Amino acid sequence: MSWKKSLKEYYKGDKMRQRICIISGPTAIGKSDLSIQVAKSLDGEIISADSAQVYKYLNIGTAKLSEEEMQGIKHYMIDEVYPDEKFSVALYKKKAKNYIEEINTKNKLPIIVGGTGLYIKSLLDNLDFTDSIVDENYRKHIANLAKTIGNKYIHEKLKDIDPISYKKLHPNDIRRITRALEVYKHTGRPISYFQIESRKKPCQYDFAYICLNAKRDTIYKRIDLRIDKMIDMGLISEVKNLLNLGYEKNLVAMQALGYKEIICYIEGEMSKAEAIDLLKRNTRRYAKRQLTWFKADPRIFWINIEGYVYPKDIIENIIRFFAGKIDSI
Repeated sequence: MSWKKSLKEYYKGDKMRQRICIISGPTAIGKSDLSIQVAKSLDGEIISADSAQVYKYLNIGTAKLSEEEMQGIKHYMIDEVYPDEKFSVALYKKKAKNYIEEINTKNKLPIIVGGTGLYIKSLLDNLDFTDSIVDENYRKHIANLAKTIGNKYIHEKLKDIDPISYKKLHPNDIRRITRALEVYKHTGRPISYFQIESRKKPCQYDFAYICLNAKRDTIYKRIDLRIDKMIDMGLISEVKNLLNLGYEKNLVAMQALGYKEIICYIEGEMSKAEAIDLLKRNTRRYAKRQLTWFKADPRIFWINIEGYVYPKDIIENIIRFFAGKIDSI
């Protein structure tokens, strides 16, 4: 059976578990461009899995595609909130699940595209984020402790109450450490308990999970070229405009890669060249963390883009893999 025929038959098949295709990989690997061609071939629509593209006005620094670059393929989870609005993994999960259902009702294929691994994980592993627990006063208390005593002190508070999270979280990941402490304070149980329990639930989707990769030097060169292009496109002006609009530098959105570094230049903390070098370094480190995350998931089918001469061959391989997955259902 050809992949085209198998896809056609699958679209008519059992809809108890909705189908999705996931295309991920490190930043600057080329996910967006390839996914558009895959969407054209499979009659799909794209749901972004990028934690920065959800914010309005963050365009150049997040490598958002223009309407022209989208080539008529509908995209979701882009420009969902303003930079000063709160956005969480739990909210992403809720919205993305609704979009998946909407796309499936149109007999189109939802294609999840992006490099924020936790967003993807929230869909596949039924993560429970205990959404109702929000204690702003406690969060401020922890933030003050971190500022006055240090991040390491806050991290150590997890050691006895949640050793799993203690080992998993870096001492500088104050946001997630605070969340873990907050959940324990209000439930008496570690956040890792809720995460483990939620993963026991079966995934509600039939999915093919594809991750693009390349040699580290290749990825780093692509990152450098992308950042140079962002600067040429006006990233500095974009950041200045956001600050002029009143969006403060300590907002979560303004701490995104490409924004916090340029703010340092705008405020005179470093030269333009130093800020660009810092952005390239931070982005390379981010790509390395992404790969570490993805490599821990055995469900991923890896595609090394350097093994192909033409992009169309990568696209064909993605389509064939998806077809092979659904043939086995």
